[in-house]
Amino acid sequence: MADITMARLHEAMVILYAISLVFYFVDYLYTTKKAIRIAMSLLGAVWLLQTVFLVLYIIETQRFPVLTLFEGIYFYAWLLVTLSLVLRIFYRFDFAVFLINIIGFIFMVIHTFAPVQIERSPVGEALVSELLFIHITFAILSYAAFSLAFVFSALHLLLYRLLKQKKWTKQWSSLPSLGQTEQGMTISILVGIPMLFVSLVLGFQWAVVSLEEFSILDVKIVGSFILLIVYSFILWRHRRGNLNGMNYAWAHLYAFMLLLLNFFFGSRLSEFHFWY
Repeated sequence: MADITMARLHEAMVILYAISLVFYFVDYLYTTKKAIRIAMSLLGAVWLLQTVFLVLYIIETQRFPVLTLFEGIYFYAWLLVTLSLVLRIFYRFDFAVFLINIIGFIFMVIHTFAPVQIERSPVGEALVSELLFIHITFAILSYAAFSLAFVFSALHLLLYRLLKQKKWTKQWSSLPSLGQTEQGMTISILVGIPMLFVSLVLGFQWAVVSLEEFSILDVKIVGSFILLIVYSFILWRHRRGNLNGMNYAWAHLYAFMLLLLNFFFGSRLSEFHFWY
C-alpha cells in the first residue's frame, strides 16, 4: 500500500509540474499576476513533496542520495526546482526560471518513470500504463486547445468577410468581435503549446520504458514535433507584431490542417501509434 501511495504521489508531482509549466509559459509571454501566482503555488507544492520524499529517503538509507544515477537524477530535479523558486522570488529572472523548469520537468519525468523505478516497484506495469494515460490525456488537451484556436480563426475570417461586404445583420450580433477572436486564438495556443510539449516528453519516456526499440524518426513523433514548432512559430511571429488579423487567422487554419494530418495519417503510418 505504501509503494502504491508513493507511486501515486510521484505521478501527482509530475502532473502538478506540467500544469505549472503551462502557467509559467503564459506568465513569461504576458506577465500576468494571476498566472504566476498559480504557477508558483503549484511548483511550491511540487518542491514540498520532493523535499519530504528526499528527507524520508535520507532517513531510510542513512546517507545522502547521490551514489547512483537514479538517486542523482532525483536530487538534480529537486535542485532545479529549488533554484527556479529562488530566482523567481528574489531576482525575477523570468526567462531563466522558465528554462530551468523545462529542464527540471524533463528530469522529474525521467526519475518518476525510469526503468529502474518500474522494475523495483510492485506497481510497475500500472506506472507504465498510467504514464501512457497521462501522455495521451495531455496530447488530447493540447489538440482541444488548438481546435479552439481553429474555431476562433474561422470566426475571424467570417467576421472580416461580413464586415467587408457590409452584410452584418442582427443574426450575427452574438458573434465575438475581431479583437476577441484574435485574443481567443492567442490564448488557445498559449495553453496548447506547453501541453503538447509535456505530452511529447511523457510519450518519449513511455517509449523508452515500454518498447524494446523505437525510432525517434517515427512519423507520429516527427509530425508532433513539427506541429509544436509550427504553433510556436505562429505565436512568436504574432508576439513580434508580424502576424496579425487575417494572416494570423489563416496561419491557424493551415496549422490545424497539419494537426489533422498528423492525428489521422500519422497514427496510421506510425510503428507504435496504432489507429483502429
